[in-house]
Amino acid sequence: MAKLKDIKGSAIQYLAEDPVQYVGTWSAGGNANTARYGLGGTGIQTAALGISGYNTANVTNVESYDGSTWTEVADVSSARRFGAAGGTYTSAFYAGGNGTPNFSNATEEYDGSSWTSGGNLGTGRRDLAGRGTQTAGIVFGGDEPPASNKTEEYDGSSWTAGGNLSAVRLVHGGTGTQTAALAFAGSNAFPTANNNVTSSEEYNGSSWTAGGNMNTARYFISGGGSQTSTLAFGGTGPAVPGPTTKTESYDGTSWTEVNDLAIARYGAGGAGLDNTSSLCFFGDGSPTDTETEEWGFPPSTSTILQEGQLWFNSTSSALKGYGTAAGIPAATWSSGGSLNTGRENGIGFGLVNTAAVVSGGQSPITGATESYDGTSFTEVNNLNTARRAGTGAGSSTAGLVFGGQTPSLTGVTESWDGTNFTEQSDLNTARTQGANGKLGTQTDAMFTGGESPPTTGATEIWDGTSWTEVSDLNDARKTFGGAGSSTPTVIVFGGDTPPNTANTETWDGTSWTEVNNLNTARRNFGGSGDKSSAIAFGGYTTTNVANTESWNGTSWTELNDLSIARNAMGTTGASISGISMGGSTGPNAVSEEFTASAAVSTVTTS
Repeated sequence: MAKLKDIKGSAIQYLAEDPVQYVGTWSAGGNANTARYGLGGTGIQTAALGISGYNTANVTNVESYDGSTWTEVADVSSARRFGAAGGTYTSAFYAGGNGTPNFSNATEEYDGSSWTSGGNLGTGRRDLAGRGTQTAGIVFGGDEPPASNKTEEYDGSSWTAGGNLSAVRLVHGGTGTQTAALAFAGSNAFPTANNNVTSSEEYNGSSWTAGGNMNTARYFISGGGSQTSTLAFGGTGPAVPGPTTKTESYDGTSWTEVNDLAIARYGAGGAGLDNTSSLCFFGDGSPTDTETEEWGFPPSTSTILQEGQLWFNSTSSALKGYGTAAGIPAATWSSGGSLNTGRENGIGFGLVNTAAVVSGGQSPITGATESYDGTSFTEVNNLNTARRAGTGAGSSTAGLVFGGQTPSLTGVTESWDGTNFTEQSDLNTARTQGANGKLGTQTDAMFTGGESPPTTGATEIWDGTSWTEVSDLNDARKTFGGAGSSTPTVIVFGGDTPPNTANTETWDGTSWTEVNNLNTARRNFGGSGDKSSAIAFGGYTTTNVANTESWNGTSWTELNDLSIARNAMGTTGASISGISMGGSTGPNAVSEEFTASAAVSTVTTS
């Protein structure tokens, strides 16, 4: 039998419970003030709107969600149900629906405090879907009658005809943007209950093409996300009689069944950035129609299962491992799609390797931006300020880019809404070559370290409006790796102090703490994950390296290497789904995707 020292050459965690899998689950959120279904939903998980809908009659009530509590805000002027909503919780639209008249063409716009009339739809209808923003909205399908395949696009004042859906569709789901929308499920004819479909369609700004089929046909379905990263939930139909708890996740190619809602419902409101952060609220089928559920992954305080991880379970008195061959890591890198513009020192953001963005970079310095769906990169709108070696945060549809070199040092910050970059408040200190990886969210981000000059440990926190200086790193450094799903979960590692270092530090929301070092000191590399579960990959010692190491919250372990040694890549993702994009290599348009999956087993030693 293998000896423990031959299986794993690092510290063993002593845990009362086994680590948890990094899989999505629903948890309870705050209850609504007014029960209803058939309402409009828009926004993100921590900043959503629930608009109008039906109780015993259509209601005008609108409520705003802050991530924990629903608050009554200004009512719409026209009560209706099964209309289409888009935008943010401070800049939204609500169009169409079943009201007065039954097939409404009305549009109302919200500015964060009140509703005003907008331009009327070209075709009044109910049971339609839509998304986008208040100034770049989209609606599609519905019931005129008869069932419709029409698409209309909104510019903030008037609606114009877009490309038709391939087939009529009503009481269906919709997510995405005006130039990258997704329509899914619903019915293709009356009676709706007998004509459910599993199909989805994707819109590119002018025409619709077939997407992947869902696993379960249903109508009165809800969802949140983008064209390449959507979560769909609830609904009803012959395949799922009565309201359902079924939830499916879309990656831009295929639908996968994931963990169910706790409460079966249909006609619920839906919101969210992507398939890792969504919100389901109200709807018919729950006891009182006021419940909210939030979709997410284990918190940063959890011990996450990670490929090759070993631990001693003190409750069962068993040594356990996560992986194959008694804990030997089986996590791998595989080739991804090629960038359209090869680059190094690109800026990456996105939650997983199938929904990522790389922006900026050099050879020469550029503002070029590309979005990745797990198969191919697509050129999208450029940064306003071309730069290299900045830092990114957030998701592929709600991102942030900050700092870098233009070639002069810059503190410029830009937010990304899935379509455009918008300039925000600058960093307090212009600098470049800070931590490389996704550091936080669009409203909770961090820039730490870098070159101002000189090399610095200065740290700043972004709250969605402005940057605030906080405690410095213990070790000033530049060209180092970092990762974090929010600022309290940030971990940074390696870099150039100078010289190259292996030092690792974690942030607790107040200060930095030095923890166990990397196995290989290096600079110009990247990472993904957060301080409880991360990977570090690539970089430069005296030459490019392909080394990959995983962090389990306690120590670093060597894993399978990148296929191509490289440094100065664009990096982002989670600890089990990271991505390396471009870099300083011969083929600097190459991307690689990291994937880890395995099972927990008891390890036998002798």
